[in-house]
Amino acid sequence: MENNKALALLKENELIKLAKDRNSAAFEELVKRNQARIYNLGLKLLGNKEDAADLLQETFINAYYALPKFEGKSAFSTWLYRIATNNAFMKMRKKKIPLVRFEQKNNDEDGRIYPAEIADWSGDPKAHLQNEELKALIEKSVNSLPGKYKTIFVLHDIEGFSTEEISKMLGLSVPAVKSRIHRSRMYLRDKLSEYFNSRIGSGVG
Repeated sequence: MENNKALALLKENELIKLAKDRNSAAFEELVKRNQARIYNLGLKLLGNKEDAADLLQETFINAYYALPKFEGKSAFSTWLYRIATNNAFMKMRKKKIPLVRFEQKNNDEDGRIYPAEIADWSGDPKAHLQNEELKALIEKSVNSLPGKYKTIFVLHDIEGFSTEEISKMLGLSVPAVKSRIHRSRMYLRDKLSEYFNSRIGSGVG
């Protein structure tokens, strides 16, 4: 018990050093500090608790055996996210999660893709987010994103990783990451515009 309390006071890099020497208690402490984030990522990417729990277990098993190769060039959490997203991709492929095509409706001069009509999102955003119907639509829309777009959207817009971090995490160029973020946002904005337009048309405010 005293040993566990001492480990809880250690910095992450100190725990990693101990875990590399196969100190199981140190690795367990690393798991405790990061498991909630990996589980929540699994929920957002895979959509159910069972798959999220499996992803959590697989990620830390992979991390345990790969830990000697961890060089500390990125944050430990970023390294874990890389393992988790790769595992999530494999699960998506096995389950053959249906993909949604991005329709190119308008092309701007800079080459970016925009929906043909986007409603004006005026009003109080907080009031909209309090609407359970809208929350359900947002969740459904995010879940309908193709895997490669959904992962980057979740990592950037929900988890808060920078484009540079995601680039290193997924082995993509920064422009490719930015492009996928943009396309996912445009797709979601298009979906939500349909919702707002229908409410305006029906006189619901």
